[in-house]
Amino acid sequence: MPPFADKIVLVTGSGRGIGKAIAHHFARQGADVVVNFFRNRQPAEETAAEIRALGRQALVVRANVGDLDDLAQLFNTIGETFGGLDYYIHNAASGYNRPVLAQKPRGWEWTMNINARSLLFGAQHAARLMTGRDGSAIVAISSLGSVRVLPDYAVVGASKAALETLVRYLGVELAPHNITVNAVSPGLVLTDALQNFAIFREEEQATITQVAQTTPAGRLCTPDDVAGLVAFLCSPAARMICGQTIVIDGGYALLARG
Repeated sequence: MPPFADKIVLVTGSGRGIGKAIAHHFARQGADVVVNFFRNRQPAEETAAEIRALGRQALVVRANVGDLDDLAQLFNTIGETFGGLDYYIHNAASGYNRPVLAQKPRGWEWTMNINARSLLFGAQHAARLMTGRDGSAIVAISSLGSVRVLPDYAVVGASKAALETLVRYLGVELAPHNITVNAVSPGLVLTDALQNFAIFREEEQATITQVAQTTPAGRLCTPDDVAGLVAFLCSPAARMICGQTIVIDGGYALLARG
């Protein structure tokens, strides 16, 4: 029997990129998937169609997770459709990439609400749907910008640092309810999101090649690498991992650079 047979997983922002890879991975392992999107329906519907082709159920729900009413409706829809939830993968993210002195209050609020606030209140909703299930999990996707300084990344980095702090508190408080909470922090992953960074738009291939060559593992992390780690953190084998942020970058962040 597949390891996640008949489990229900919500993957926010799962129309493409890392979220899509995670959704596919769970479906291949037997789970039914809630595919969430906000702006672009077509990629989400394509993801859902691919999941159904694997013989699993896929529910597509439009919701801006940074809006508390939308967030509540997302989880209400899951409850009405499936009667519960086993895994909540907090993947959706957004942000204003610009220098510190160019940041504005609206950009701060938008970024923090989607990336961090939604984890806290999404976890509250998820916990109610996870009550009485046979071991549930919440996994949040972070980034190395939570602890390292990246160009034009101050607000997003702050939101990811807040996310990792919430993971620690949620991990401790939800563990007695048989819910594990952890985070995954990928290094450079080749997705459309890279186009948000000027360094990759201007010198994309040279920069990507340089990062790959200086990664001890000899290559970049892929969305499937991330999906595999996320799935592991939802498995019974990870039941005693609590409130941790696990870096998956092939060792890139460990090296000192001049």
